[in-house]
Amino acid sequence: MRDITVACLDMAGTTVADDGSVMAAFGAAVADFGLVPGATGYNEAISFVEQTMGQSKIEVFRRLLGGEDRAEQANRRFEESYAESVRAGLVEPLPGAVETITALRAAGIKVCLATGFSPVTRDALLDALGWRPLIDLALSPADAGRGRPWPDLPLTALIRLGGGAVSELAVVGDTPSDVESGLRAGAGLVVGVTTGAGTRDALAAAGAPHIVDSVGGLVQLVGIGAAA
Repeated sequence: MRDITVACLDMAGTTVADDGSVMAAFGAAVADFGLVPGATGYNEAISFVEQTMGQSKIEVFRRLLGGEDRAEQANRRFEESYAESVRAGLVEPLPGAVETITALRAAGIKVCLATGFSPVTRDALLDALGWRPLIDLALSPADAGRGRPWPDLPLTALIRLGGGAVSELAVVGDTPSDVESGLRAGAGLVVGVTTGAGTRDALAAAGAPHIVDSVGGLVQLVGIGAAA
């Protein structure tokens, strides 16, 4: 068994399936600024969103739209749209996610769910899934300082959960930004999963030391058995 004491897992695309709700929410947000299918700049905007998937949503809008007022307006629209998807029941655990988190905690590994969502959106998602009792901590960029690809989220998880050295930290996510964040943090185990936005090739190009087909593969890498 690897000497892992804290696991920092991404949400949408890694532990949570959202049926395309994240991209739909981005589409609703940029539409307010005339970026709709067929409009000049639309394809470039969607490409940028895809490339920055996993990063802080407000930061993405700042870079995409320019100007704090425009970014905040877009972020509010994004949160409203995604909240509608949550209320409609369009989000659910990915196969093996609950079993993996349960197995990690049973082995004494503390679990943090990290996301680029705001705390309000993150907490609505946790409540809809009934996951608050399942985890030890949930973090958004607002809680840590900077979002991905910076190392702040996993390092904050390690500190708040009383972990030891960064070699005892596992970081798992479905985007190149997740992988980069884990590598920058110096995590002892960095794992890319192919259930979300990142392809195997993209995760490998980002430097993922391990790539698995689902979050359930983490328990085998840690050495505590297989998740259902």
